This record gives sequence, structure tokens and C-alpha cells, in this order.
Amino acid sequence: MQNSKGNPAYLFGIVLVAVLGGLLFGYDTAVISGAEKGLQAFFQSAPDFTYTDGWHGFTTSSALIGCIIGALLSGVMASRLGRKKSLFVAGILFFLSALGSYYPEFLFFEKGLASKSLLVAFNGYRILGGIGVGLASALCPMYIAEIAPASKRGKLVSWNQFAIIFGQLVVYFVNFLIIRSHASDPDVVAWTNAIGWRVMFVSEAVPAGLFALLILLVPETPRYLAMHGQADKAFEVLSRINGSEKAGEILQEIKETVQQDSHVRQEKLFAYGFMVVFIGCMLSVFQQIIGINAVLYFAPRIFESMGVDNNMLFTVIMGVINISFTLVAVFTVEKLGRKPLLITGSLGMALGAFGVALSSVAQVPALVPVVSIMVYSASFMFSWGPICWVYIAELFPNTIRSQATAWAVAFQWIFNFVVSSTFVPMYTRSPFFAYALYGVICLVAAVFVWRLVPETKGKTLEDMTHFWKTQK
Repeated sequence: MQNSKGNPAYLFGIVLVAVLGGLLFGYDTAVISGAEKGLQAFFQSAPDFTYTDGWHGFTTSSALIGCIIGALLSGVMASRLGRKKSLFVAGILFFLSALGSYYPEFLFFEKGLASKSLLVAFNGYRILGGIGVGLASALCPMYIAEIAPASKRGKLVSWNQFAIIFGQLVVYFVNFLIIRSHASDPDVVAWTNAIGWRVMFVSEAVPAGLFALLILLVPETPRYLAMHGQADKAFEVLSRINGSEKAGEILQEIKETVQQDSHVRQEKLFAYGFMVVFIGCMLSVFQQIIGINAVLYFAPRIFESMGVDNNMLFTVIMGVINISFTLVAVFTVEKLGRKPLLITGSLGMALGAFGVALSSVAQVPALVPVVSIMVYSASFMFSWGPICWVYIAELFPNTIRSQATAWAVAFQWIFNFVVSSTFVPMYTRSPFFAYALYGVICLVAAVFVWRLVPETKGKTLEDMTHFWKTQK
């Protein structure tokens, strides 16, 4: 008997597995925060070289190199291996990176003896994990978008951003528990420097292994199957999600956008014109250059400079606010649309950034910049945080989606690095200039979205293909 209504539980299960990739994204990028002091102390004991601040800066951010590589590889892998197999590869890379970061001495080095060669090996494992992050950051939203019905796509893709933020909070909690488990030791610092940082890294092996196993149980996306001449399998997946009648309609729309033959229709990146790729990449660039990672990475330092006594408490409060406002996006994106959330969020961020900037040159209570920075962060979390990923997942036509997504996500990681590496010197020189600059960029972002970015609420992925054909 044919399924006429679809199975919501089946869709929920698939998306739940996919967003584990987002959780790993957040987990891997944040695990270094708890481990970096112990890691620094360990490599400072190396007898054959001096572990400088420069080395430590590179080591704590080396995963970003892998993120860029993974993002660029994601297009080729998604096209050739498929979305599902590529996500499996990402899971394996997360798993190997966790084990290698825990025990970088494996096979070639003496355990516990720091050296320059061991540092190279350690960074190699971190870069390997970064490649997994780069793959997951591009492929998880793409996979969810290609599985989800149009009416639920924005909401379901937004859950991926929630999983990223949640993954960061989970690893903060895990790192705390790891240290607390040895708090009664007479020399907990020595334990952390020798063992603790290793345990923090290997803790990622648990969710990574689970993700790699579970991804084998979910189907390939119907868009990929249809593009590779497997219409029967595509119809089967669509039927279980949407019901048999609706599945037939969707499959027909997919077929109209791809060429069904023995070879996949490989279209050039700019086959639908320059603007679709430009808009997708610029959404990624704006998501970073509005400065959010400078706030997230350096929040304790910023609060301390504002004269806040308990800066870690306010950092935790900001984390709770971030989670809460990400949920605002999840539950409103299908009602309000993508553009209104992005524009409103941009204006809110501008208000918060200008508030912090003015606080740095005017005598105001400490509460003013603290509230301003929380407004700034909260505005990002209901707008650019999740909605940028929604747009990247659904903006591009079927036949260039994997290529265009790869470039858009690569730009995101490149500008993540640019913002993260320039904020501290810029902030040290002039806090007013740093936040005023981010405020101006937020206003430019709002205008960019208003003038150039199309609304995708309620549109199928095939509707977007037809849309860009008319814009050529």
C-alpha cells in the first residue's frame, strides 16, 4: 500500500542524524578553548625548540586551515561520492582527529616527550579534523535542504545552527567536567598539562563515532539520486517523506532541472550567471565580517576590559542568550521569511556595535556596553547565524549546488580567519574604531540583503533553479 501522507518521524530521524554533523562542527571548533593552556604548557617543555606565542597562535587556529580545505573539497566530493558518503568521510575524519590529537605520538614518537616534530604531527591531526568541519559545514545544510519539504526546509536547516551552538556549549561543559574530575588531586595543573588536554580532545571520538555509524542508516538525498539516474530510489525517499502523490510532483520538477542520462549534467559554476554565485558567497563573507567571531572568541577579554568583575559569568549568560535567540530563528523563519530576519538582525547588530563603540569613548555605566554586546550577539543568533546557512543550502540551482556551496563555505572560513586574526590588534589600538567598523558593515549588510538577495521562503529548490534561469 502506497504512503499518501508521508512519515514525519522518518524525516525527523534523518534530520536528527544530519544535525549531529553540526554538533561536531561546534564541538571541534570549541574544544581547543579548554585544552589550549595545557597544550601550551606541554609543548613549552620541548627541549629541541622554543614554543613561542606565535607557535601557540598557529596551533590553536590550525584547524581553520583544514576547514578551508574541507569546504573546497566538499563540492567535488558531494558531486562524485554523494552527500551521504561525503558526510560519512567527515565523520571518520572527526574520529581520527580526536584519536590523533589525544595521542599524536602514535607509532613515531615517544609518549609524553614534546618536540617540534610532535607539534607538526599534532597540527596535522587538528587540520584533519578541520577538513571534517569544512565538509560538515557545507554538506549538512545541503543534505537537510535536499531532503526537507519546502514548507519545513528553513526551520530544519536552522536546527543545524542550533546544533553548532549547542555543540560548543556541550564541549565547554565536558571540558569543565574533565578538570573537575581531578580537582581533588594535589597537583591538578600538572595533570592537566600532561593528560587533561588529551582527554578533552579524545572526548570528541564519542559523538564522531556515533555520527559516522548513524549516517550509514540514512538515505541519499533524492536530488542527488535523480541527478544520477536513480529516479526509482529518489521516488522511494520522497514518498516516505512527502507521500506518494506529492513525491511524484516533486520528482517531476527535479527531472525538469536535470538531464537524465548516463552522465550527470555537469554545468559550469556560472551557468546561471554571475549574480547567484556572487550573492551566495557575499552572504558568507558578511556573516563573518560583521565581526561575530571576534565577540564569541574573545568575550571574556572584552568583558574584562569593560570593568566587569565576573567576566566568565557574563560569558555563560551570553551563551544562554545565543541558544535562546537561535531558537527564535528556528520557530519564525517559515513565518517571517529569510530576508526580514536578516535585515532586522543586521540593524540590531549595528545598534549593539555602535553602543559598544560609543561606550569606549564616553563615560557610561558598565552595564551599557555589556547590554550592547549582548544585543549584538543575540541579533546575530536569530539572523545571520542560522539564516545564512539556510540561504547557502537553498539559493543555488540543483546542477551547480555542490560547487557553489563549496565556494561559499570556503569564503566563510577564509573570512573567519581574517576577522579572528585582526580583531585583537584592531581592538587594542582602538575599541571605538573596531566596533564602529563592525556597525557600519552591519548596515551595509542590511542594504545588501534588501537590494540583492531574493526571498526563498516557501519555494522549492527547483523553483530557485527556474528563478535564476530568468535572471541570466
